[in-house]
Amino acid sequence: MTPLVILVMGASGSGKTTIGRALASALDIEFLDADDFHSAANVARMRGGTPLDDDARRPWLKRVHDAVVRKVSAGERVVVACSALKQAYREILLAGLANTVAVYLRADRATLERRLRSRPGHFMPASLLDDQLATLEEPEGAILCDPTWEVGALVARLEAELTNRA
Repeated sequence: MTPLVILVMGASGSGKTTIGRALASALDIEFLDADDFHSAANVARMRGGTPLDDDARRPWLKRVHDAVVRKVSAGERVVVACSALKQAYREILLAGLANTVAVYLRADRATLERRLRSRPGHFMPASLLDDQLATLEEPEGAILCDPTWEVGALVARLEAELTNRA
């Protein structure tokens, strides 16, 4: 059985939204993008080149958590794309939720920077990548993926891995 909550995580530019949306579609379950839950102040801060600190992230993570809880409480399974850079952030996101799994999209710095520079208009500039990588605490027990794989192949691998974990 597919976990109730699949957290697709990694640094900005790792492909969380692309992979998360494709995985949710393949599994025919709900998709939430944590970027949609940022406050206007957080978006302005990042657009201006200032990284978010723990105090700025905490209310955002709580909003994402609350949205996930609403979906699960309604009987829905959900894929949520969120950087979830620290273990403490993952604990906020998944607090009180059972049957969860994390998918960690681990890419090298050059790949991440290239991807960030190729998406004009996004609020997360490439100049904040070093802060993201310095903040990142690699998760234990997550499904580790190379996000440079073709999306369909990566989603097929994730589907197989999730089936094996069920």
